[in-house]
Amino acid sequence: MSPLPLKTLCLIGMLFLSISVVNAQQPGVDCAPIQGQGWTGCAPISPPQSSPQGQQPRMPQAPPQRWQDHWGAIATDAANGVLGTASNMPNELSAKQAALSDCSSQGGSNCVLEIQPYRNSCGVVVTSDKSHVVTSNVSLDQAIQEGLATCSKTDKAHCRVYYSACSLPQRIQ
Repeated sequence: MSPLPLKTLCLIGMLFLSISVVNAQQPGVDCAPIQGQGWTGCAPISPPQSSPQGQQPRMPQAPPQRWQDHWGAIATDAANGVLGTASNMPNELSAKQAALSDCSSQGGSNCVLEIQPYRNSCGVVVTSDKSHVVTSNVSLDQAIQEGLATCSKTDKAHCRVYYSACSLPQRIQ
């Protein structure tokens, strides 16, 4: 066999190889990647989608996330040492009413809201031997730190967390 036909056969082989590479399916675009024990491949996406020339087919987008707000509130009757709370309420008004109602049901006769109801955050009651502090913040740790710091400034004796709860948003879609 002469050297010329061998070169010709090599060129023809390279031509077929390059054509198959150009026409190869692209996983995730033309086909779905599949894999088994010791092998990999690409299965056609069914049904084939046509797209305008030069553009990749569009993958469906996930719907936007939707979140439901939750509210919490803290009410006290300081003279009688009564605490009323509400958490995970659907709106501000229901949080207020539930906290005041809880305070009354615990024996409070002069219940008042300690702070404005908190939305998508956490509320804390810190007590000491002489007083109490109510705080809210975006995280439980921050609310506790703020409550303890405020308590320590005003009454340095035995500040401790008495109550804590979070009313965080809930994903509904």
